Amino acid sequence: MSEIQAHATGLTSQYIAQVTSDLERNVKEQERISAEIEALQEQLGALQHDHSVLVSMREALGGANAAVEADTTAAPTVPRQATAEPRQSTPKKAAATSAKTTASKKGAAKASSVKAPTTDAKPTLVNLIRGHLEQQNEPRSATEVSAALTQAHPDRGVKTTVVRTTLEGLVAKSQAQRTKQGSSVFYTATAASEPAAAEPQQEAVAG
Repeated sequence: MSEIQAHATGLTSQYIAQVTSDLERNVKEQERISAEIEALQEQLGALQHDHSVLVSMREALGGANAAVEADTTAAPTVPRQATAEPRQSTPKKAAATSAKTTASKKGAAKASSVKAPTTDAKPTLVNLIRGHLEQQNEPRSATEVSAALTQAHPDRGVKTTVVRTTLEGLVAKSQAQRTKQGSSVFYTATAASEPAAAEPQQEAVAG
């Protein structure tokens, strides 16, 4: 009986050692997979952020192209309508009509020159976003910046997607810095000298 008990005790100790080893491997495997999952979640968050930025940029560029095409197609309609009548009238009427057309063009030019300063005087969204970042002591997300600008300028109709695209543009121009905390992205303004130096380039692009 003593030999049987000793043999059983030896088998039990072997099973315990095997189970303990399996548990250690299981715990290590769980830790490895958890680390991989966290890394993949960070990559997924970055890809989702880049996707939203690219979609916003495509929408912004598409809207700008549509506005340019609308201006170019609408502009020729005025001179065509003005020149249609002189071809069917006498030379005197044609001269009078051409004089009126010239005067109307001059008036339109004066009106556009008067309206231009009013639009230029209104701060652009880029300036508003950059000024808001410069006034903050802590990093701000695109949602926080959009909410602050919407409250300060309710008539602008600020959208978070446009704000995020503008912030990425400032980062590309070294006028802002981007930091990540987990899956969230925050922005801070760079030194005051850098935005001032980049202002002429921004105005040239806007023009």
